[in-house]
Amino acid sequence: MGKPEKLLDLPLEDVIGDRFGIYSKYIIQERALPDVRDGLKPVQRRILFAMHQEGNTQEKPFRKSAKTVGNVIGNYHPHGDSSVYEAMVRMSQDWKMRNVLIEMHGNNGSLDGDPPAAMRYTEARLSAIASELLRDIDKKTVDFVSNFDDSTEEPIVFPAKFPNLLVNGSTGISAGYATDIPSHNLNEVIDATIYAMEHPECTLGDLMQFVKGPDFPTGGILQGLEGIKKAYQTGKGKVVLRGKAEIEPLKGGREQIVITELPYDVNKANLVKKMEELRLDRKVEGVAEVRDETDRTGLRVVIELKKDGDAEGILKYFYKNTDLQITYNFNMVAISKKTPKLMGLKDILTSYIDHQKEVVTRRSQYELQRARDRRHIVDGLIKAISILDEVIATIRASKDKKDAKQNLMTAFQFTEPQSEAIVNLQLYRLTNTDIQTLQAEAEELEKKIAELEAILGSEKRLINVIKSELLDVKKRFSSPRRTVIEAEIEEIKIDLEVVVAAEDVQLVVTKEGYIKRSSLRSYAASNGEEGAMKEGDRVLYEQQVNTTDTLLVFTDKGNYLYLPIHEIPDKKWKEMGQPIAQLIPIDSDETIVEALSLQSFDTPHFLTFFTKNGLVKRTELSQYKAQRYSKPLMALKLKEDDRVIDVHLTDGQMNFVLATVNGYGLWFDEEEVSVVGQRAAGVKAINLKDNDLVIGAKAFPVGQNPDLFIATQRGAVKKMSVYSQLEKSTRARRGLIMLRELKTNPHRIVGIDLVDQNDVMALETENGREIEIEMTTLKNHDRYNNGSFIIDEEADGRIIDIWKLSIKKEDTLF
Repeated sequence: MGKPEKLLDLPLEDVIGDRFGIYSKYIIQERALPDVRDGLKPVQRRILFAMHQEGNTQEKPFRKSAKTVGNVIGNYHPHGDSSVYEAMVRMSQDWKMRNVLIEMHGNNGSLDGDPPAAMRYTEARLSAIASELLRDIDKKTVDFVSNFDDSTEEPIVFPAKFPNLLVNGSTGISAGYATDIPSHNLNEVIDATIYAMEHPECTLGDLMQFVKGPDFPTGGILQGLEGIKKAYQTGKGKVVLRGKAEIEPLKGGREQIVITELPYDVNKANLVKKMEELRLDRKVEGVAEVRDETDRTGLRVVIELKKDGDAEGILKYFYKNTDLQITYNFNMVAISKKTPKLMGLKDILTSYIDHQKEVVTRRSQYELQRARDRRHIVDGLIKAISILDEVIATIRASKDKKDAKQNLMTAFQFTEPQSEAIVNLQLYRLTNTDIQTLQAEAEELEKKIAELEAILGSEKRLINVIKSELLDVKKRFSSPRRTVIEAEIEEIKIDLEVVVAAEDVQLVVTKEGYIKRSSLRSYAASNGEEGAMKEGDRVLYEQQVNTTDTLLVFTDKGNYLYLPIHEIPDKKWKEMGQPIAQLIPIDSDETIVEALSLQSFDTPHFLTFFTKNGLVKRTELSQYKAQRYSKPLMALKLKEDDRVIDVHLTDGQMNFVLATVNGYGLWFDEEEVSVVGQRAAGVKAINLKDNDLVIGAKAFPVGQNPDLFIATQRGAVKKMSVYSQLEKSTRARRGLIMLRELKTNPHRIVGIDLVDQNDVMALETENGREIEIEMTTLKNHDRYNNGSFIIDEEADGRIIDIWKLSIKKEDTLF
């Protein structure tokens, strides 16, 4: 019988947690995040090291990519060939890397997101600057570990003769960590590194004199100095990156927008496609065509405009609604001392400087040992030549090489390495010239040893060595900055004219809350007839408006709906409108009081509200302009039992006439009502008796002399002059009685309106009967008269509503 199996009885959570912890540690340290010292992820490091080992360097011919990929997989990176080749290709793409680490012949992809050619077709070699990452790797400057099958060794980090993490940036996602480090300008980063090395106590402000901000390979314009500072301080920050665009004139007074640089990592083909879609969907007006004219001379996307196209406005629209402008979020996470860490600019530079000090120290120790070993041998050779005859005699007397070495060591006190060098000496080396050469070499070695000992013995000398090597890299690989930095993030405001084709349309809103917008052609075809309407419904507002205007709809609950006219669905005039509640949700018991169309919110006008409990509120129109309007917005603060009954657009000089159910009337100036904020409550407009309510409040401009039309529940109507029958008073008074008091069945007002001779009023009774009255048929009465009965209350029921039939708004204020 075999041994019994050992089974562990463990909770599933513990097993999964343990395994996932191991996996997470692996992908954080060994896959997705770069090392702060050389700025490379393991797969990138393995590719570059494999190419270096094979001699696939800048001064040698290109070599098939497939050979390199096979090498990497076979020796260092036991993963899929596609992941290795993709990493290799990325290091060769000059729109992804600020300083490419691999040169590639053949198709290595494009800004349009095209895939590269297969690895059997492309050829590659290390770039000159990549060799700077690997320089001195064979001088014991970094630690090596065994590869996956213990057949060879690989470095855990490169010596990295420039701060690659900042120069080329990095991006990656692992378990619980992600990184987004932008690329920077080599000159700026090296200058900052040298300064930080010479001034260890330097501040971020000192470093930012050198590093102005990221420098992306695709150029562009970076906005937001505060975001850059925050990112360099904490490792996290947000900036705005936009493409570079210029407006060029064309023949015939037209213009075109030419884009020559894109934000980093934006797919050009997708961007052009999105712009063309916005044009075809008529989301943006004034664009004739979007073309990609990119060729070997550089990137060029042309947005050709129509003759009336607003170039500035259209460019702003594309900045806001496409990837022509993006938000870039810094998240500078790198592996430092085997741990993922969020790092600021100074942290990264300090880690790099510490690494360089270690690399140069280890290199100096290695070279010092080599120089001492060589000096020891040279000393032995010089001594041997000075006693040449005895040395030759000793060797001739020996049995073999081993015996000769032993005899030399015994007779002349040579060491083993010296004896080895002497017995291997070639005869021509015994000439007089070679003795001088050896003496010169000995002197040279003395100098070198002294120099290396000085470097190892002095921090200052060590820093000078690192500085001179950095300056050498800067001199050979410097390039001008590509990304322009702007301090402020520009707030993009889009003019409506850019988004909407200005077109006159006919608009109607009904009392029941139906809304309809129709083209003037459809309206004209109906010969002025009203379209389909629900039974019992009537028109509340009808007006010819423009698609660039805005409609404000006010409800009895103190809310208002903000409806840009171009967003109201277009319907044929003969069709029924759609419920406003489908556009913006309102309560089922909420009714519409008034609708107003506005061309601009910047005019010096006011919105004045009247409530049934006798309050009035006046607010500047500009406060009602809304940015977000998918829900009803508060127009004024109402008490629970109060309701809005009238809303007026006023110019600050209007007259107000109020009437109450019990027959009181008050006339006062608009100036009596102080201006308050949008969300404020009202002040008292009229002093109401108990069980009385305001039934209507109307406004008229200075200089007009309108008549007041009054209807009572008993079917009586009357017309009276405001000027001759009401005295102008002040706000918050009781007002004057406008009806004769009756002890039995008194008249109560159900509605008022301001009228002139051309108006026609409509009345509706409880039984659904509608009656029209032309104002020319009514005589003017005084305020003690109850008017003329035009309805039999017993037969038709009481009057419940009145309205003016000529509701088309012709007021100059609109």
